Amino acid sequence: MKTAAEHDPAWVLREVLGPVVVLRLARPPVNALSPALAQALAQALRELADRQDCQAIVVAAQGRCFSAGADIHAFGHAAGDPHELPGQIETCPKPVVAALHGDTLGAGLELGLACRARVAREDTRLGLPEITLGLIPGAGGTQRLPRLIGADAARALMLSGQFLHAREALAVGLVDEVTPGDPVDVACALALRLAAGSWSRARPRGLPLGESLPVPKGRLPQPAAQVLEACLAAALERPLAEGLALEALGFAQCLHAPESRALRHAFAAERRSRQVPDLPAGLRPRTLERATVVGAGTMGHGIAICLAAAGIQVDLVDPDAAARGRALLAIENHHAQQLRRGRLQAQEASARTARVQAHAQLSCAADADLVVEAVYESMALKCALFEALDRVCRPGALLATNTSTLDVDRIAAATQRPEDVLGLHFFSPAPAMRLLEVVRGARTSPQALFDGLALARRLGKIPVVARVAPGFIGNRMVGPYGRQAERLLLEGATPQQVDRALVAFGFPMGPHSVGDLVGLDVGVRAAAEGGARGDPRDGAIARRLVALGRLGQKTGAGLYRYEAGSREPLADPQVEAIIREEARQLGVRRREIDEQEIVQRCLLALINEGAALLGEGVAARASDIDTVWIHGYGFPRWKGGPLHHADALGLTQVMEGLARCSRMSPHDAALWEPAPLLGELSRSGRSFADWDAQRA
Repeated sequence: MKTAAEHDPAWVLREVLGPVVVLRLARPPVNALSPALAQALAQALRELADRQDCQAIVVAAQGRCFSAGADIHAFGHAAGDPHELPGQIETCPKPVVAALHGDTLGAGLELGLACRARVAREDTRLGLPEITLGLIPGAGGTQRLPRLIGADAARALMLSGQFLHAREALAVGLVDEVTPGDPVDVACALALRLAAGSWSRARPRGLPLGESLPVPKGRLPQPAAQVLEACLAAALERPLAEGLALEALGFAQCLHAPESRALRHAFAAERRSRQVPDLPAGLRPRTLERATVVGAGTMGHGIAICLAAAGIQVDLVDPDAAARGRALLAIENHHAQQLRRGRLQAQEASARTARVQAHAQLSCAADADLVVEAVYESMALKCALFEALDRVCRPGALLATNTSTLDVDRIAAATQRPEDVLGLHFFSPAPAMRLLEVVRGARTSPQALFDGLALARRLGKIPVVARVAPGFIGNRMVGPYGRQAERLLLEGATPQQVDRALVAFGFPMGPHSVGDLVGLDVGVRAAAEGGARGDPRDGAIARRLVALGRLGQKTGAGLYRYEAGSREPLADPQVEAIIREEARQLGVRRREIDEQEIVQRCLLALINEGAALLGEGVAARASDIDTVWIHGYGFPRWKGGPLHHADALGLTQVMEGLARCSRMSPHDAALWEPAPLLGELSRSGRSFADWDAQRA
């Protein structure tokens, strides 16, 4: 029974439940463990340590979770010893028990590890994801976790960066009890048993995690992975104090590593991308229960899968009966695969499949709250479709185009309601790709934009707002990047040499492998749709290959050749002969090209174009551009995105690189002219991060 209550409105709530005092972290929704919150909790523990009427302490939290971890914005700032609070908990003369719920991650879990026992509500997720930021746990996690659950299980949890559900954590010995109800009640009872000396942990520790948390086989962030291994070894071989000292040194090393700076930038950029400063306060998302997707191709049925997963009823429209049949089969197969992999239960898989119904006519859109157009990339076709939707759809329905390059304002002008039209550019494959470019037309209303952002969150996507421009953010930048990749072929490099250099930089695939994957005909069609052709070198190789029927993987040959049933790109002497012939006809002198030049030219072109569209206002922030390229085009996350990478190089060095490229190719000097914003920032000694900070 509650006998008294004390309230600290700033940081910690105190609740006296008989002989147990409950301390609640009071910084919802995520209770980030900032230095101020840690100090407030430490002060409360000191005050309770000598109180005779307090036999035990329970640490709990307000809000939707116990704690999602440390405050990332406090990293790199003087914040005292991160081991002080866990050490104080561990040595407290009164037993301290953690009552966990929701996300209990990073420093939040490390706080719990210092407690004598842990009780978790069934919805709790526990993990130490610091490796995803290029860091190691810095508040004792590398030492206390292996001592609690064994080195192998601790290694899997920390190197994977993933989380355990409460029941999994119970099985491995990470928590001591799991309850469907309020964990505070159970934690209080357990704390009193500890105070009376009538409880001890009897469950075996070090149970194998099996394959639930496999350590990634690919590249792990450095130096964090190496430092973490050293800390794990110390946990097995050295006293706790020595292990904690090693952890502190290792954390500082990781914190100042360029890789961690880039990963933390990427993390913050994703969260910042959801913020649109000029949206009026007080907007609320409109009801979205039913959607119509027009076009049953790969993008159309992929978007339908995304919407159905969010509980939205979907009408998938296509006049072609065969296309409708293929789409429904693909949707059913997708959910069956998710079921086989254990990502869905049978009932939910069936429900999602049933939410998508196929139709031949647009009339079903009359009931839609949202329409997403996903038809062939043709301006004439899209405008005709939006004219029809304008007649069919009810007032207030959100009308979205999935165009990846075309003018959203022209499409909106085909309706009498341009304020309800925006772009929702999903990336392929839509169910897997987290990025969603939300394209804000000149007349898109704040409400429509807000609804688009709310939809992205509901779908679990990362939204980035772009203004209307050819290709928006991502595909606008693909142009100069791809141009250099192709010019390098004409000038003497091979497709595999270009791809190998950019994969070594960190991209998962090189640009020529990507071209074959997407289809060379797609790029050729997009260029034709864009109108006037510029330099005859641009797209020359792709046009020649497409004319020969070499479209990429789908025809077994493109810039590479492919064996039947294989996606492995193989060098093809015929392609090299075609490239040499094109170079001869275009008057391009060929020479030896090294991998350093390949990477420099492709990245400088990418950075310069990013600076141009940032200066034009197509993107609001440099960090938005980084988010698009990390999540849409595979730019290595540990390099932070193209504009963060430019800051890391130094904008003066970027300018010097552009000048060097201009001198090497005087006939292409216009391509290497610095974007005005890039020149302005370089001359003033500022960075893209400074540009963003001024607009925060």
